[in-house]
Parts: sequence; structure tokens; C-alpha cells
Amino acid sequence: AMEDFRVDVIVGKGPGATAIPLELAPFTLVGATTRAGLLTGPLRDRFGFTGHMDFYDAAELEHVLTRSAELLGVALEPEGATEIAGRSRGTPRIANRLLRRVRDYAEVRADGVVTEPIARAALAVYDVDQLGLDRLDRAVLEALVRRFGGGPVGVGTLAVAVGEEVETVEEVAEPFLVRAGLLARTPRGRVATPAAWAHLGLIPPAGAGPTLFDPHT
Repeated sequence: AMEDFRVDVIVGKGPGATAIPLELAPFTLVGATTRAGLLTGPLRDRFGFTGHMDFYDAAELEHVLTRSAELLGVALEPEGATEIAGRSRGTPRIANRLLRRVRDYAEVRADGVVTEPIARAALAVYDVDQLGLDRLDRAVLEALVRRFGGGPVGVGTLAVAVGEEVETVEEVAEPFLVRAGLLARTPRGRVATPAAWAHLGLIPPAGAGPTLFDPHT
């Protein structure tokens, strides 16, 4: 259908089955995915253009938040937008979600104006720290550093330590931790980087973090 603008409908079964072609009006197909590796090569090749979206920087997220605040009728000060943008992981969807939660806090605990102190206090209530880590992210780091000395440790053991499924740790927590430089995947298991120790306010032991013998996978 993508190339010929035609769909063949099979009628009947076995040797007597016939194909009835249905002509389609020309159309443009736009696809979006965060897991392009799961698509087959022939399907990817049928798209005339393949683009890759990068994460937003803080200034771009502040612009997104300012516009969203206008649409939602939220009084958002520039400093408040900066505070929220810095914890949004470079993703507008997360920024808008945090804006709504901060708005709720501002309306209940303050005068409805989202200032920097109000945004900081609200995000503390929702367990979102300065880097944008949530409860699960910090639980993974805490277990890796405090229980296993920074690793290496298998993801299955790490998942049991935080009380989550392996898939949850791999697909929800790890991608951002790796991108933020707080966790490394090595052939021997997960390893906390020196940045992870520093973020938790701890001093890493000598030789902490991945080495030349633990290349990233």
C-alpha cells in the first residue's frame, strides 16, 4: 500500500482463494517510534525520509513551558519555568506534566503563582530532584551504590533490590540514568559512575566506575 497505493483483499480459502485489488487514493504516511530497531529493514526502507529527534535543551523547554502556561492560564514566572525545565529530562511531555503538578501545588499551598521557590518545593513533594530523577531512579542508584558498592551487579539482582520487575528497571529507569552519565552497562553488570556517587553526596571508593576492562554495551 505504501508504494503501489493498493491493498489486496483475499477472499476465500485454499486453492480457490482469490485476491481482489482495492485501489487507494494517494496518501502520505508518517510514522514515529522510539524503538526503531524493532522495525524490520524492509519497512524502514519504504519510508522516503528518516529523521531523528534530539532532546530539547533548557531554553527550548522554557519556551514550551511558557506557551503551555498561557494555554492553561497559569501564572508562571521565568525563574519558575527555568526550575521546571531543568528537571524535565529534555522532554516537553515531562515538562508539561510537571507544570500541571506544580500548578496544583501553587494553587493549594500558595497564591497560584509559580515562582522558583514554589516550583522547587512542589517538585520536592513529587520526588523529582535537580537532575529530574524520580523515586525509582534514585532507588536504583541507592541500591547500586549503598548495597552493592557501586557494582558491577546484574540487572536481575538490582531489580529485586528495588522491588521492581527487570523490564521496569531496564526500560523505565536505566535509559535516563545512562544518558545522564550516572550508570554504565558493562558485560559484568551495572556499574555506578563517579557522577552517581557525587549526586548521592557520597565519596566513591578508589577505582569506582567502569574501567577499560568493562566497556559499555
